[in-house]
Amino acid sequence: MKAFQHMKTLFLFFFISTLLFAQSEIKSSIEIPSLFSDNMVLQQKSSAPFWGKALPQTKISIVPSWGKPSVTTAMADSTWRTAVKTPQAGGPFSITMKIGDSVIVLKNVLIGEVWVCSGQSNMEMPLEGWPPNDTIANSANEIREANFPKIRLFNVKRELATEPRFHCSGAWSECIPESAAKFSATAYFFGKKLFQELKVPIGLIVSAWGGTPVEAWTSEHFITQDKEYADFPAKFAQGRKEYAVYMPWLASHKIIDISHRTADERCKELAFDDSLCARTDFNDSGWQSMKIPTEWESTDVGTFDGTVWFRKKIEIPKTWLHKNLVLELGPIDDFDLTFVNGKRVGGLETGSPWDTKRVYDVPAEIVTDSVLTIAVRVIDLLGGGGLWGQPEQLFLHTSESEEKISLVGDWKYLPIAEYRDSKFYLFDIVSREFYKRPPLTNEINAALPTVLYNGMIAPLIPYSIKGAIWYQGEANTDKPEAYETLFPLMIKNWRTDWKSEFPFYYVQIAPFPYGDRIESQRLRDAQFHALAVPKTGMAVTLDISELRTIHPRNKQDVGGRLARWALAKDYKKKIPFSGPLYTSSKIKNNAMILSFEYADGLKIIPKNGKTNFFIAGKDSVFKDANVIVKGKTVVVNSPEVKNPIAVRYTWGNTLEGTLFNKAGLPASTFRTDHWKK
Repeated sequence: MKAFQHMKTLFLFFFISTLLFAQSEIKSSIEIPSLFSDNMVLQQKSSAPFWGKALPQTKISIVPSWGKPSVTTAMADSTWRTAVKTPQAGGPFSITMKIGDSVIVLKNVLIGEVWVCSGQSNMEMPLEGWPPNDTIANSANEIREANFPKIRLFNVKRELATEPRFHCSGAWSECIPESAAKFSATAYFFGKKLFQELKVPIGLIVSAWGGTPVEAWTSEHFITQDKEYADFPAKFAQGRKEYAVYMPWLASHKIIDISHRTADERCKELAFDDSLCARTDFNDSGWQSMKIPTEWESTDVGTFDGTVWFRKKIEIPKTWLHKNLVLELGPIDDFDLTFVNGKRVGGLETGSPWDTKRVYDVPAEIVTDSVLTIAVRVIDLLGGGGLWGQPEQLFLHTSESEEKISLVGDWKYLPIAEYRDSKFYLFDIVSREFYKRPPLTNEINAALPTVLYNGMIAPLIPYSIKGAIWYQGEANTDKPEAYETLFPLMIKNWRTDWKSEFPFYYVQIAPFPYGDRIESQRLRDAQFHALAVPKTGMAVTLDISELRTIHPRNKQDVGGRLARWALAKDYKKKIPFSGPLYTSSKIKNNAMILSFEYADGLKIIPKNGKTNFFIAGKDSVFKDANVIVKGKTVVVNSPEVKNPIAVRYTWGNTLEGTLFNKAGLPASTFRTDHWKK
């Protein structure tokens, strides 16, 4: 009897265990995109898609508290999709999702206007800024007053992917000071303006990654339509294979996770078990060499984000012994710790100091030998990395004289940690492990075509949206002609995949001293020509630049100008929405007469005594021009140009806007010619 009872107990145990396991398997098979959560906003008066994954043949029912349920069944590949009719703006509502035996209730749901906000760092830059160098104007007050619970915020976590992802990491939150501080300033000011004007809930989905080019946000299917990327699929396939080997190898290393840190202090006081790299007696003979200054992406290091040590021995005159010295290294991208003879003499580990010149005092007590060892630990989180300034910026000198020793030339270097997805993966220093890592001949990183589309845009499709705003272009200034094709291609890509010709409004990049090799005015010109794409609009920022930084502080006007386009074009508000846009020109009496759209109340406000208009004849030599406003036209001439045929406006990296309409909105960069140079 006891044996029978024991067997019965075992049977019951295994039956319950099997049942619980089966239920667990069913629940684990359910996938719901993070977009569907408490606090979400759905586009009003739309057929809003819902989708997910469940076991094949599972019945799914979406029951909104405002109307009729929508029912569907999971297909053979486990995916399901349906749509819910949404009413006009309002709420809060709830939505019950019944997936088989599982029930998920989404609470505090609003119906309103939903916008996707994407781009690179100027879109990503949060309302709290990246102090001390990159800040938002009036940030403290703006954050304190950011109490708009009917504005909802969704931040897509950074993620690159070699295949389109089904879902992304993120969560909806009400707009309160704590959440707004971490949210895109440009998107916030855009949404705030819409909310104040429309008085309806606003949903903002930010998907942005600093330092990334437009091609990274374009799908493989579309990028290959550009002839320059015809061979991309083969390279990408090879990259996937290498990536599949490399990533498990990388994951086997010790990790430092900085995802919990604030943006300001994410790289502060990080320990990589690397202190010996600063010592004078450390043997760096096995390290490779790099000519400094340069960005390491242009060297054998390649597109590498992470931590790299640089070392150089320098002989100083005996007369410098036991004297205070000054070490100047130019700008370092991004963070550094700098040592001389094993002693720390300086470093910047917080904020966003990538373009800050490093000038460090070297105290006399460590200048005890005629050969000094300079060691610099550099951390770069994205894009260009290293000691990247001009040759004349790198030197050592005494604090008492102008005699200098140049530091330009070969430096020893060793990468010791790779940075991916908010984590550092540490390499062994003694064995110089970086030089032996598995090959990545086709690097998978955030600058590669399609990877951000796959990881950060594809998961948003087909969520019902009103439109998109975009702030990007700085990462494409090296190839502005290609942008004329790539940018409209990306817009077409998104609209095609969303199956919607939604409005697309974007920011023209601001003036910035990129250097002699870059002509950012050509990128601005490409953005101007993108207005030919239907249902687009451009917010011009020629008057609100910060020449000391690539991240202008005034995001209020940026977001506000984007909102003007939406309010005027999509919400039928009778407000000015664009600055003057050049349309045509004619030649008369040794002058050129330029015509503009949106030209009511044209006025010239010179900058530093200049109009920033230039005029040229057949010799293509441009001269500073005289400018007279006549109604909705501008008359341009110069006594140095007798037979003018071309005019250019703000044609330079750092030239700021001088032409405005009566609404105070600036004109775009433009040119009347099509000359290559």
